[in-house]
Amino acid sequence: MSFFLCGTTLRAEVSPVDYVNPLMGTMSKKELSTGNTYPAVAVPWGMNFWTPQTAFTGDNWTYTYTADKICGFKQTHQPSPWIGDYGQISLMPVVGPKFTEQDRASWFSHKAETSTPYYYSVYLADHDVFAEMAPADRAAVLRFRFPETDSAYVVVDAFDSGSYIKVDYKRNAIVGWSTRNSGGVTDDFKNYFIVKFDVPFSDVVLLDDYTPVHADCKEGSHVVAAVRFATSRGQAVNASVASSFICAEQAVLNLKEVDGKDFDHVKSEARDRWNDVLGRIMVKTDDRRPMETFYTCLYRSLLFPRKLYEVNAEGRKVHYSPYCGGTREGVMYTDTGFWDTFRALFPLLNLVYPEVNEEIQEGLANTYRESGFLPEWASPGHRHCMVGNNSASVVADAYLKNVTKSDAALLYKAMINGTENVHPSVPSTGRLGASYYNTLGYIPYDVDIPENVARTLEYAYDDWCIYKMGQRLGRPEKETALFRDRSMNYKNVFDSDNNLMRGRNRDGKFQSPFNPYKWGDAFTEGNSWHYTWSVFHDVEGLAQLMGGHEKMGCMLDSVFVVPPVFDDSYYGYCIHEIREMQIMNMGNYAHGNQPIQHMVYLYNYIGQPWKAQYRLREVMDKLYSPTPDGYCGDEDNGQTSAWYVFSSLGFYPVCPGSGEYVIGTPLFDSAEIKLRDGRVLKIRAQGVSSENRYIDGITVNGVAYDKNYFDHDMIVNGGEIVFDMVSKPNYTRGTGPDSYPYSLSNENLTK
Repeated sequence: MSFFLCGTTLRAEVSPVDYVNPLMGTMSKKELSTGNTYPAVAVPWGMNFWTPQTAFTGDNWTYTYTADKICGFKQTHQPSPWIGDYGQISLMPVVGPKFTEQDRASWFSHKAETSTPYYYSVYLADHDVFAEMAPADRAAVLRFRFPETDSAYVVVDAFDSGSYIKVDYKRNAIVGWSTRNSGGVTDDFKNYFIVKFDVPFSDVVLLDDYTPVHADCKEGSHVVAAVRFATSRGQAVNASVASSFICAEQAVLNLKEVDGKDFDHVKSEARDRWNDVLGRIMVKTDDRRPMETFYTCLYRSLLFPRKLYEVNAEGRKVHYSPYCGGTREGVMYTDTGFWDTFRALFPLLNLVYPEVNEEIQEGLANTYRESGFLPEWASPGHRHCMVGNNSASVVADAYLKNVTKSDAALLYKAMINGTENVHPSVPSTGRLGASYYNTLGYIPYDVDIPENVARTLEYAYDDWCIYKMGQRLGRPEKETALFRDRSMNYKNVFDSDNNLMRGRNRDGKFQSPFNPYKWGDAFTEGNSWHYTWSVFHDVEGLAQLMGGHEKMGCMLDSVFVVPPVFDDSYYGYCIHEIREMQIMNMGNYAHGNQPIQHMVYLYNYIGQPWKAQYRLREVMDKLYSPTPDGYCGDEDNGQTSAWYVFSSLGFYPVCPGSGEYVIGTPLFDSAEIKLRDGRVLKIRAQGVSSENRYIDGITVNGVAYDKNYFDHDMIVNGGEIVFDMVSKPNYTRGTGPDSYPYSLSNENLTK
């Protein structure tokens, strides 16, 4: 008996971060994404991430689970392989003069690898070196345990495209800068770095394009430093690393985050920070697997957007401006694409981490000050990627949920500016086709503006966001009415003959021929079956266009019933998003890409909530897992993860800006969300299981609740929500119009 008690007492307590698997989604390739992730060793929203590097420079799939070799440990700022990286340096421990990426690459095994958000380690077999990493915001510590040798090297690679390295003997350090980037920077862009060692080095060999340079400093096309040590077996060489986008002195200042701390101290601090932010949501179930999926998805949701600002010697927050160059006062965040993240990632921040998004909103205001536009895809500056003007959603949702504390008037001005203009060199920033949209009410199919229906639909929703924010700000009725009316422009691209969205020419006729299975063309990374549902703000209006609730229900059903056929002629080949839809055995439902991720929740708007409950559980159970192939498509900057976080809690923000969360089906026995001001929302799902996925009833603070949505104000006040879960659908609960979530058409009826 005492033995049993002893064993129980010694069992380590499992913290939220212990459930995270950063390798989830890493078994990806260009042809098929299961996440397109890399194991980011970082702190939440940290400026610098670190990752093991299995790919050589130029291959944006930095780490893939199926790789056999590691060629470096890289400081990275890459938000997506499709966008690329910037601000890169790498360190690689080797034995012997093996300095190129090909020569220094070492075989490794996942059996000798540990990956967590706050710590990574691996055994490099070819060098007999045990390597470890632990992060801070703008710094990190790497520890390398070498064999006995007088030829232990740490290769510091500043990469190609222009770099500089200097040996700093006084600090026992390597300093320098790198300019390699993928765009979105100004001409003065540099990533300044310092690598400080705790063991005196024997000598340093500088190389440019891998040709030795007999000097203590070198500026060239591709500069590398090979730092040599004499080591005994198991001896640790610690490298404290920091960088800055501002200047070399700021990099040294940033090093204070880790300087003077031993490796385990840095590791412990990073672990505590992750447990703090992950612990804002505590979920419980007897099955460990969904716990791992949940906390890994939450981890992914807390990486981007990242801080781009630094703290100077006077304690002020300052940042390099990727929009106009130089150093500017104030905060800045980057590495996010609003086309993806407006849907669930930013609503998650507003609900659980409002203090973070408050600062992000300050950064958005700074972006407008420095560039004249709000960002749509930033990495680190404006990037030409995707469509829409969804900064309007990100700004409006934060303001309407009382997250934004300053700059609201300026941000509203920035939103209005974006409705009339397009960035002169980045056409995805602002509104491409604004003149057509503002006069015709849609962007024509027969003009030189691709993906025109997708743009029309997203602009219409964005106009609704401007309308709602303008109302709250007390803007003139004439002004807000303009955007309310424009938000109905989605009707102009609806084809009643097919009950689907369709391209429309300048003369008002619909484009012909029309193939609803054609990806791209009038749509963005999807087809008409996917984009037809992008009427977030007026689902009732869409239902009436389709002929009523029953007909809309049939159309929703059809997405899952029709086979996964597709037309890829717009691209000329089968893009990975198409392939990911095709192989999931869910018809034409393409959860691996963002446009359709809210669609299942629309059953709640037409009195058929049990269908949403069935389908949502199918998606959560089948399309997500805490494994290297654990996603069903791109994990874009936290959006696909945030979908799971919300959905597993039992609700989802279909229409950011509405202040509502549409009810789905909870996954966990219980959950607690820690809110502002010490409030707590408790969620219990009595009897929940994969079979018991249907909601028989809901109580909120002990009172029966029949609506198909929760109000934001109700959620943030805390309390208790109890779901009564059963194995058979309840065909009466939530079926009446009084239970339906917000739609603009219903709002207009009450005017």
